[in-house]
Amino acid sequence: MARISGVDLPRDKRIEIGLTYIYGIGLKRAQDILAATGVNPDTRVKDLADTDVTVLRNAISTYQVEGDLRRWESMNVKRLMDIGAYRGRRHRLGLPVRGQRTRTNSRTRRGGRRTVAGKKKAPAKK
Repeated sequence: MARISGVDLPRDKRIEIGLTYIYGIGLKRAQDILAATGVNPDTRVKDLADTDVTVLRNAISTYQVEGDLRRWESMNVKRLMDIGAYRGRRHRLGLPVRGQRTRTNSRTRRGGRRTVAGKKKAPAKK
């Protein structure tokens, strides 16, 4: 099993797809890394040689991935909140940040508002 940047890559997938399991590496960056290292993108992760894994680790170490990237992104959001920017306030309130409407939609950010049905009144006694 190949472990790169603290992530266990899925054994039965092609290395081109397996690298995308690392946070910060998408398909395009994975293809660039494989082209730079000379590793065949059609190779399955379980079939990689130890030398290939080492070469991939060295190539990926030049990019900001996983913990460092997550920390960098959270620090950017925290900075926006601290300076009181509009985007920071939207982050703090859990509302859409990039100008989407909130009158309808935006259930992901606002959360699904669960409606509670009104209780039925007991029949009036005469």
